[in-house]
Amino acid sequence: MNREEFLIKVKANPRPVVVDVWAPWCAPCRMIAPALQRLAEVHNGAVDVWKINADEEPELARALDVLGIPTLIVFRNGQEISRRIGAQPEAQLAELFDAARGVPPKARRDPAALDRILRLGVGTVLAGVGLSLDGAWTLILVGALVAFSAVYDRCPIWNALVPRVGELLGGKKTNLPSNGESGR
Repeated sequence: MNREEFLIKVKANPRPVVVDVWAPWCAPCRMIAPALQRLAEVHNGAVDVWKINADEEPELARALDVLGIPTLIVFRNGQEISRRIGAQPEAQLAELFDAARGVPPKARRDPAALDRILRLGVGTVLAGVGLSLDGAWTLILVGALVAFSAVYDRCPIWNALVPRVGELLGGKKTNLPSNGESGR
């Protein structure tokens, strides 16, 4: 299938579509598959989920500008409205389904730019002092943690692992803020 045929199929579909571009060998693709399945069941009749195997349809994946997998693309009324690349926690995947249905996104309160800069600066200074003191590992570690606190919400690995660890430890899901969405 080429891009034009795919877009005609998307436009003809009466419901919004979440397209999952994946591959069988892709561990992050396998990791999000159960969450996608649950969300597809929850939104059954309101949102369709289409899976495109990038190994079987490489031309279509290229035509859709897929640069990494998993890539999730949301189409509403035949138009792409959102795209996410990489493994995402189930809460963020649910946001894609909400976007497909036209539900406005929840407001996120991200750290202010000045707060990020200060945290990065303080963390760097602490780690630098630790290094200058011939490996004061406590200062280096504290500096690294302070610096990471400025950017953790943008780290895809952190966003993928925290909910899983929370489920394993406490049995409840943890939803941290993230900026995993890229606009198109």
